[in-house]
Amino acid sequence: MPGLTLGDTIPNLEVETTQGKIKLHDYIGDSWTIIFSHPGDFTPVCTTELGKMAVNADEFGRRGAKLLGFSCDDVQSHKEWIKDIEAFTNGSTVSYPIAADPKREIISQLNMVDPDEKDSSGNNLPSRALHIVGPDKKIRLSFLYPATTGRNMDEVMRALDSLQKAAKHNVATPVNWKPGDPVLIPPSLSNEQAKQKFPQGFQTCAVPSKKEYLRFTHI
Repeated sequence: MPGLTLGDTIPNLEVETTQGKIKLHDYIGDSWTIIFSHPGDFTPVCTTELGKMAVNADEFGRRGAKLLGFSCDDVQSHKEWIKDIEAFTNGSTVSYPIAADPKREIISQLNMVDPDEKDSSGNNLPSRALHIVGPDKKIRLSFLYPATTGRNMDEVMRALDSLQKAAKHNVATPVNWKPGDPVLIPPSLSNEQAKQKFPQGFQTCAVPSKKEYLRFTHI
């Protein structure tokens, strides 16, 4: 998919939100930020997704991460819809801003346009996209889902944990990793370098190739 992708700097756009005007770089500051789009207000899948984000907002906050939603509907529509979201989640507060983009200009710049889904006027709708942006304002991870499939917010949390662990310790996380599990030492480190960097030790898995690249350690 062309456009904004991994490693790109998020554009410093000014957007109108349910909490007033913000500039993306000012909002991100030195935090991790999760930017997510949804096809439309007052739609069932999106209501469940934004509700789950509201439920998990404190958990994201404890990880130093901010949240920012996007839709092509206007701010007043967002504010009315928030009442439904909070009712659906039994009172969890939508504490994060939701940005408006009625002209579809911002979602295009953020590479969040669904090429197939259109509204009744024939205009493209936002995709069910999500970017995790680092404190350096660069996109570290992107998800792209069709309108019919709700995102797994537990996976978003897990992915954020993985990105933060990798950034802090220069490691990688294996399949199905979750906090507390062992991590992988990157091949760019020799065994001698790994011993110095990880004095707690590491385990090397024996494989037929006899290459010592599967090295696990706990952090």
